[in-house]
Amino acid sequence: MLKETTVREWLEAVKDPEIPVLSLNDLGVITAINVITDQHVQVRMTPTFVGCPALDYMKQEVEQLLHEKGIAQADVLVSFETPWSSDRITERGRKALKEFGLAPPPQQALIEDLDILENVECPNCGSSETQLKTPFGPTLCRAIHYCTQCKETFEQFKPL
Repeated sequence: MLKETTVREWLEAVKDPEIPVLSLNDLGVITAINVITDQHVQVRMTPTFVGCPALDYMKQEVEQLLHEKGIAQADVLVSFETPWSSDRITERGRKALKEFGLAPPPQQALIEDLDILENVECPNCGSSETQLKTPFGPTLCRAIHYCTQCKETFEQFKPL
């Protein structure tokens, strides 16, 4: 009998298209897996943003992987029932973000304070002597910072 843990392990191969070192599991967008039969699996996803431009691509990648693993019916359902939060990113995901050069968001437990975007630890040198340059990065989920210590500009995955 196929198990949810097996499907979750398979899904480690599906990476975020914008941050290819981060699996959808580690990003926290895979919110539920329901094994109906050995040939029928439902995967529930909650994207990071309602208008996420990568949503269709991620759905296709999950469906394709499940078909490659022999699942005849793979249903990928998008749900906003429980909003995504950056607190859903796993510790392994936070480490992968930092190694990729993105400052991971702080664990915030849904604190709604823009001060958490200030003094972000630089992923290049580790200094917190940083400045928020703009809360609007190349994608909706990133902000741009500048490190006064190493003089590098870097992106932060925004807390949400």
